[in-house]
Amino acid sequence: MTRPPASERLIRERTDKILRRLMGLHPKRIDLTLSRMRRLMSALGHPERATPPVVHVAGTNGKGSTIAFMRAILEAAGLRVHAYTSPHLVRFAERIMLAGENGAAPIAETWLAELLEECEQANAGAPITFFEITTAAAFLAFSRRPADVLLLEVGLGGRLDATNVAENIALSVIAPVAHDHSEFLGDTLREIASEKAGIIRPSVPVVVGRQEEDAWHAIAERAEELAAPIFAANRDWQAFEQHGRLVWEDESVLHDLPLPALAGRFQLENAGLAIAAVRKLAELSGMDIAEEHIAQGLKRARWPGRMQLIRQGALREHVNPDDEIWIDGGHNPHAASALAHALADLDDVAPMPVVLIVGMKRSKDAAAWMRHFNGLVAQVISVPVPGAEDAADPAELAALACRESLSARTAPTLEEALRLAARTRPDSPVRIVIAGSLYLAGHALSLNEA
Repeated sequence: MTRPPASERLIRERTDKILRRLMGLHPKRIDLTLSRMRRLMSALGHPERATPPVVHVAGTNGKGSTIAFMRAILEAAGLRVHAYTSPHLVRFAERIMLAGENGAAPIAETWLAELLEECEQANAGAPITFFEITTAAAFLAFSRRPADVLLLEVGLGGRLDATNVAENIALSVIAPVAHDHSEFLGDTLREIASEKAGIIRPSVPVVVGRQEEDAWHAIAERAEELAAPIFAANRDWQAFEQHGRLVWEDESVLHDLPLPALAGRFQLENAGLAIAAVRKLAELSGMDIAEEHIAQGLKRARWPGRMQLIRQGALREHVNPDDEIWIDGGHNPHAASALAHALADLDDVAPMPVVLIVGMKRSKDAAAWMRHFNGLVAQVISVPVPGAEDAADPAELAALACRESLSARTAPTLEEALRLAARTRPDSPVRIVIAGSLYLAGHALSLNEA
């Protein structure tokens, strides 16, 4: 990618300066409550009440991919779609996708800077977390640009997440729930699912992806309390692969569809949840969503940093021409299991030695994450994670990998790790996988664009 022109660089520098300033408004990165957000929404004139109809999406893994599928399907049907996701991979503007003539695109940096400054002025120096004040800026953008639908991803948990001040909720969606962020959400799966179920609103339908039993009971109980109808995976609908196609069916329809463009067996589940959500939304709103729109959306959906194959760019300068480079931001054991299954599927089709380049945060269960790759990878190379708070020491990650019976070493940079990986098997191509952190995925994509 070519270097942006000087004018664009100046605009980006302005935005980055504001974002750094906003990071200093609260001593904690995460402090779950809705009181600060409600105060700021009031000071801004309640933009959360003026958004397009909202599809609110919670869950542990698959939220972003599910939103990517939903957006592609809705846009294939000719609808205007806003989307809010986090974290970003390269530029903050990626989080706020605004509907346009050719589909949603990241918010313009100039307008983003103006909205952030408007929120900063309205906040008047009061304590507020970075995610809260930037989510407020997103609500301003969504309230001022017309669209048919807003796809709104929860940042952390659900009940006390900053996005949960949204009022124009048309549909709630809960992707699979797994153990993650236990320091904020609870130690048990039931406790975590209860926090996720905090997005359910009275009488508003909720579409629920596949869940473990404890998570399902917590979600179902909350929905029953609020008289919110449930449309659940493997009860009310199902999605599965058959003869190289994706079959989606409920009691009234059977769709014979192409496989999703996004790689990995787990994307079948995310695609199934997205289809269930858009069909329910169409039922509620009268939107015309045909099978051809769903098929087009499955083929067009893109979600960077999730089982993404790097075919060109600066990263490839460090490896051999026939080596593969994949990037995946999955950072908890549930995501590691999905990645391991995806690698096993790739090996069935085109066997190659796998080298896992990994960087993680200290707060993650690195041992449980590594365990899924025993017998799958030839070597683990642990690296620092630039830009991540509380990043794990590469030496500690390598030691954990060795305790899980994996061959491991460290590298000082991602570029050096790629060069080492390419030399692992000089006589054959290598499948190199950069994984363990969305921050590392973002760093890799940023390097690739340099």
